[in-house]
Amino acid sequence: MIRFIDIHKRFGERKVLDGVSLDVETGEVLYIIGSSGAGKSVLVKHLIGLLRPDAGRILLGEHEVTWLSEKDLYPVRMQCAMVFQSSTLFDAMTVVDNVALPFRKHLGLRLGDARARALDKLDLVGMRHAASWLPADLGDGLKKRVAIARALSLSPTYMIFDEPTTGLDPMAAAQVDDLIRTLKKDANVTSIVVSHDLRSIFGVADRIAMIYQGKIRLDGTPDAFRQSPDPVVRQFISGSPEGPMQT
Repeated sequence: MIRFIDIHKRFGERKVLDGVSLDVETGEVLYIIGSSGAGKSVLVKHLIGLLRPDAGRILLGEHEVTWLSEKDLYPVRMQCAMVFQSSTLFDAMTVVDNVALPFRKHLGLRLGDARARALDKLDLVGMRHAASWLPADLGDGLKKRVAIARALSLSPTYMIFDEPTTGLDPMAAAQVDDLIRTLKKDANVTSIVVSHDLRSIFGVADRIAMIYQGKIRLDGTPDAFRQSPDPVVRQFISGSPEGPMQT
């Protein structure tokens, strides 16, 4: 499992995480929710060393990864792949070469062999037909699927999705949700999904953790959130502008 233990993080005078503890069980899909700026993305970036906590510990299985050097973080990042909100594809490279890049960089494969493996990953996300296209030829939803294929290139154990459906039309968002479900079912991938998309959250999550004012407000199943009497939780899932929740 992944364990975040008493994580604290401050940016200047602003305290973003104030003692967050959270376990991610093997094989589950955990959604981390909260209002914009609540610290959702901040928390998951600690796992792969993009941010370092002011205090606290992060465990990946039996190994502590909190203060690993950049060099020692390489295997962690191969095990924990992250799909960023903006997709981060290389504009001057074709779709297949974007997905082939990790095979070339980390496994040292020749271009032809790397492209062959990349095509297999594109098959998984239904994008093989676009192998020769450039990212500029793709809509946002298709770019996201290519980014997921690239993240899958080294067969990670864990996937981190940062707002994967933000800015997508309903059909494209539903396709991304289906991909997350498929990864769990077919590859036993453990997924952490940062989101405030309620349709996605309640349609895909095994478990949900809500961050509010730097702490975990509620950690439970989708049904636990639907039935929660907590006025902050109820305001968030109803989308009401009226209530105690402070952004």
